[in-house]
Amino acid sequence: MSFKTSFIPELKNESASTKKMLEKVPLDKADWKPHEKSMTIGRLATHIAETARWIYTIIEADEFDFATSAFKPHVAASTEDLMNVFNNHLNKALTALENASDEDFEKMWTVKRGGQIFFSIPKKVAIRGWGFNHTIHHRGQLSVYLRLLDIPVPGMYGPSADEK
Repeated sequence: MSFKTSFIPELKNESASTKKMLEKVPLDKADWKPHEKSMTIGRLATHIAETARWIYTIIEADEFDFATSAFKPHVAASTEDLMNVFNNHLNKALTALENASDEDFEKMWTVKRGGQIFFSIPKKVAIRGWGFNHTIHHRGQLSVYLRLLDIPVPGMYGPSADEK
């Protein structure tokens, strides 16, 4: 089985769960955070919506340099904006996965800041960590934010305590 044959259905499945979570975010409370060291709920939700960008970034480039990255953190202004960000990055990730060969997944991906190399790992490992696990990690954080705001939490791998 090719890597993309595994990654594409997994991304679609996880994205359906992520979408359910993002649709619950109260962006009228975008500045709310549970702790002074925490991200605001608006930034966390937008960060989750942006995370699929790592998949196509990893596929399309052999390195990522924090020193030259043009990325600017964004906070979605509305649920529609949030879902547009999510769908845009998801669609680009799916297209990149579909167009990638198994050889592309075997290439190394390096993360650095200027001349300082943090690590080099196979792209298939980077996609799993930075594309999939990263989203799942932050989605878990977002579920706690929703719970603290008394917003029903949707189930991810079966019903939640709020679903019957």
